[in-house]
Amino acid sequence: MEINGKTKVYGIIGNPVEHTLSPLIHGTLADAYGIDMVYVPFHVTEGQLEAAIKGAYGLKICGMNVTVPYKNAVIPFLAEIDRTAKAVGSVNTLVRGEYDKGSGFAGYNTDLSGLWRAMNEDGISIKEEEVILLGAGGVGRAVAYMCAENGAKKVYLLNRNAAKAQEVAAMVNGVHGKDCVSAMALDEYPKLLTGRENRYVVIQCTSVGLAPKSEEAVLEDGDFYHYVKFGYDLIYTPWETKFMKLVTANGGTAFNGLKMLLYQGVEAFELWTGSRVKKENTDKVYQILKDRLLV
Repeated sequence: MEINGKTKVYGIIGNPVEHTLSPLIHGTLADAYGIDMVYVPFHVTEGQLEAAIKGAYGLKICGMNVTVPYKNAVIPFLAEIDRTAKAVGSVNTLVRGEYDKGSGFAGYNTDLSGLWRAMNEDGISIKEEEVILLGAGGVGRAVAYMCAENGAKKVYLLNRNAAKAQEVAAMVNGVHGKDCVSAMALDEYPKLLTGRENRYVVIQCTSVGLAPKSEEAVLEDGDFYHYVKFGYDLIYTPWETKFMKLVTANGGTAFNGLKMLLYQGVEAFELWTGSRVKKENTDKVYQILKDRLLV
């Protein structure tokens, strides 16, 4: 596609950002829908975030994704913020258009809706389920909110730092007005297994097991994995994490986080362009991403 004065510019900001697969997602979707746009990774160094946001707005960049470490730090520099993004304190998509009043970007969180779509496509429902979340960092906070929002019967938030888990649980319970999330120290997990018959949906929300340290898992006790019905690791490199191997070795079904990456990008693309991405196109992008990772 020829780049000219009418080509719309989108991008992603982060530090680092050179490894991102997002240009592959958005380039493929733009081609599929005949949209004249380019998508560029912008490496924003520490201390330059505010300047980057103002500069992007001034240059009429139409939208951006935000990745680590700026999903929370970007919020003070936005003109508007979506209710969900505000509640979880995390923004990964910036939009100008509907909220474009001359003052800046609006912030959204498509990580949550992306995970929700991915899990639904994989046949996983959390409605009335008991869910265990491993990790109470930014991702764990957002996923705890998503589980409460979508009808989980109970969410057990396990974290090495129990105080951090308690802080997140209090936030999510307060927002939803119900006692849905319980915080626990990670080493307290045996309490969840005693006298247990039903199995859990477990979502792995930490970076433990990420390549190159792919032989690590937050929990390695086989007794724990005996009680896992579905295990969802938000990591997608390596393709099969140790967490996933432990799930399948004990009779559960395991998934990695590639579809979450896909659908958070699809959700952003839909916000920016107004196009509803068809399944045939999400399937195409997923296969391209998978092929790239498995090279």
